[in-house]
Amino acid sequence: MDSALSDPHNGSAEGGGAANGTTRPPSTPEGIALAYGSLLLMALLPIFFGALRSVRCARGKNASDMPETITSRDAARFPIIASCTLLGLYLFFKVYFPNKSYTGSVLKTWKTQKSKKGKTAVIQNPTTRDNHRFPLEIFSQEYINLLLSMYFFVLGILALSHTISPFMNKFFPANFPNRQYQLLFTQGSGENKEEIINYEFDAKDLVCLGLSSIVGVWYLLRKHWIANNLFGLAFSLNGVELLHLNNVSTGCILLGGLFIYDVFWVFGTNVMVTVAKSFEAPIKLVFPQDLLEKGLEADNFAMLGLGDIVIPGIFIALLLRFDISLKKNTHTYFYTSFAAYIFGLGLTIFIMHIFKHAQPALLYLVPACIGFPVLVALAKGEVTEMFSYEESNPKDAAAVTEGSKEGTEALASKGLEKKEK
Repeated sequence: MDSALSDPHNGSAEGGGAANGTTRPPSTPEGIALAYGSLLLMALLPIFFGALRSVRCARGKNASDMPETITSRDAARFPIIASCTLLGLYLFFKVYFPNKSYTGSVLKTWKTQKSKKGKTAVIQNPTTRDNHRFPLEIFSQEYINLLLSMYFFVLGILALSHTISPFMNKFFPANFPNRQYQLLFTQGSGENKEEIINYEFDAKDLVCLGLSSIVGVWYLLRKHWIANNLFGLAFSLNGVELLHLNNVSTGCILLGGLFIYDVFWVFGTNVMVTVAKSFEAPIKLVFPQDLLEKGLEADNFAMLGLGDIVIPGIFIALLLRFDISLKKNTHTYFYTSFAAYIFGLGLTIFIMHIFKHAQPALLYLVPACIGFPVLVALAKGEVTEMFSYEESNPKDAAAVTEGSKEGTEALASKGLEKKEK
């Protein structure tokens, strides 16, 4: 899910003003600058390292690490699916499970009463909700958020473990007993057997999983913003690494559709901001603007949705792989798009700070991340090469690389068909 870059200072809604309608004291200029700068840095890290890891991921042979390729059909449907999900969450929190107390509130009902003269009249019968049962009240926003927290607790541990694994390998001694394991879950038998889960890991991965579990327990118990950001960074990096666009045209379709989606749900309605505030899950990066005053217990946050990182990030990663395919030992398009992202997010922060209103970051990021590389391609005369660049399905490529019998026979049959024609 995508969410806008939000500015919570001066008691705005995103900061979660104090109870009873009071507003927070204005944040200091130093605190605001620190928060914005930290959000920008945290957004750049998963894009940069995720793009580099996406290159190794595309060349990898491990079936458990194979990226998911997004086609043009997937890109066209994604904004519709995202809109339905966002609206569903909004209705879920605001309509079906309102976080309100009804103790002692008046419920007006009506009853008939006969007068002494035998006439029937309809009169108002004020009673309290305390005397009535409402099935939906057994589900509160707190219980739903607890369920979501458990779900993201598991996902966050796996994502963080996968993120830190390459870095942790440098700290293990050479004589570390690194045993190999495989988690295989299949459906059916014989020729109809189908793999559902095929995950390969080793003892080092188990150590990383244990360390990630500590962060997970911290997040589950305290919901601390640092634990939230660790999970958010892990989700973002894994998204950029494992979600691959098959060509530049698909990237333009995806970014263009989400451009409209982001603008509509932020400027057209209050749905995006409401869900971002109600949804207690590491789907956004946050940084306190009152950190200098309150330290690690600060609670006046600026936020950036993970969608504003992952969506442009997978497009930037695609341009890095396109740079490598040109075999010119330059990363012109990658650095151009990376600089465009910095410009777009910086412009978002500036506009938000001036107008004191949450901004759809993709409104500024999409034109920058697409426009800058296309202008460079026009200047270098490589527009045709850029839009004709196509990535094959990495799973099919892996099958051929490993010399699988099925992949070889498929290629051979295609060759025979061409010869017969």
